[in-house]
Amino acid sequence: MEPNLYHGNLYWPNTLQYIPSYPSLAEDIVCDVLIVGGGMSGAISAYILSHEDLNIVVADKRKIAHGSSSANTGLLQYSNDMMLHEFAQSIGEEEAVRFYRLCFEAMEDLKGIAGSLKEDVQFKSRKSLYYASTQQDAAKLQTEYNMLKKHGFPVEYLHEKDIKERFGFSKPAAILTDGDAEVNPQKFVMQLMKEAASQENVQVFEQTEMKELGFSDGYWHFTSDKGATIRAKKVIYSTGYEAALHTNKLGAELNRSFVIATTPIESYPGWEDKSLIWETKRPYFYMRTTYDGRIVAGGLDEDPMEAPSDPAIIQKYGEKLLARIKEHYPDYEIEVDYAYGATFGESVDGRPFIGRHPSKEDIFYCLGYGGNGTVYSMFGAKMIREIIIHGQHPDENLVAPDRPIKESASN
Repeated sequence: MEPNLYHGNLYWPNTLQYIPSYPSLAEDIVCDVLIVGGGMSGAISAYILSHEDLNIVVADKRKIAHGSSSANTGLLQYSNDMMLHEFAQSIGEEEAVRFYRLCFEAMEDLKGIAGSLKEDVQFKSRKSLYYASTQQDAAKLQTEYNMLKKHGFPVEYLHEKDIKERFGFSKPAAILTDGDAEVNPQKFVMQLMKEAASQENVQVFEQTEMKELGFSDGYWHFTSDKGATIRAKKVIYSTGYEAALHTNKLGAELNRSFVIATTPIESYPGWEDKSLIWETKRPYFYMRTTYDGRIVAGGLDEDPMEAPSDPAIIQKYGEKLLARIKEHYPDYEIEVDYAYGATFGESVDGRPFIGRHPSKEDIFYCLGYGGNGTVYSMFGAKMIREIIIHGQHPDENLVAPDRPIKESASN
């Protein structure tokens, strides 16, 4: 039996006014592109490809946006869990900068798409404060600042007194990046899929589990759990963290993390511009604000893959996260309102798995593993579109699923 992707009380489903419904696949169909998975990667891929002259089918075994997208915390950043200068040590400065540029451009694309959607998905541009958890990490942030600045990324270096003045708490040093954002991830996925499905060339099916049968006569053949078949010329697997359960070929690791949403407060005194906040310590703590006055905070990552199902244990982790918020803002009168644990995937080299299947022609992966999953999903969808339409993408080697995997410098 497959593990649950989360346990506990999720916050985002309680922000939804309605949940769009899609049919299960009931008849045999043929398409140009089958997208397996209707979470963040699948929704962005469907939205991007809906503007092409292609017949698209999306199939998800759950309801749309009810896998890990409902447990996503909605922090969107061009910076990665692995810093630019660490990537440079691992893969060379030129390729490291190319990878960071992909992330920065994806942030611009996400802003553009969110702004064009017909409904508000609580997308808000933000800066990110990335602080040194210890004095030793201050030098690392100075190195990171220098490299980001050298290559034109929007960043500011903050000394201890700057952090105290602008954010109200003391840390040895920090960098403040611009160009980041926050979003309601479940609303975002649902609205992307709704607008994709409104196009004549897109069909969306939920509660439809697909099984790959093989390739013949120019098509990949799939059968659903209810016996209907799909023939597709090309296939995108956007099955998120569950893909690692079905293949040992990816250099992926599945862990668990914990998240809370607090009770609402009127304002956030001392917290400049409601910036996203995270730290250099590993595993790191992070926090953001929400449109309805809450704080969403997460961290406490651990090796076991599946989150504990015991509510008392989840509450205990929640109280630890609340204590971390109060280390920064002791005067905030907040309690834990929602708490949950969720499975998440990382790659051992800090990059996602996007692009061509190593041995199966016209099958692609769009797997946004890592702390920057939504950003990876965005550039992954564009990259796969380029490969489908034009045959190649100049940066596909950086994230190719069959790239040689070596441990990251930060692990």
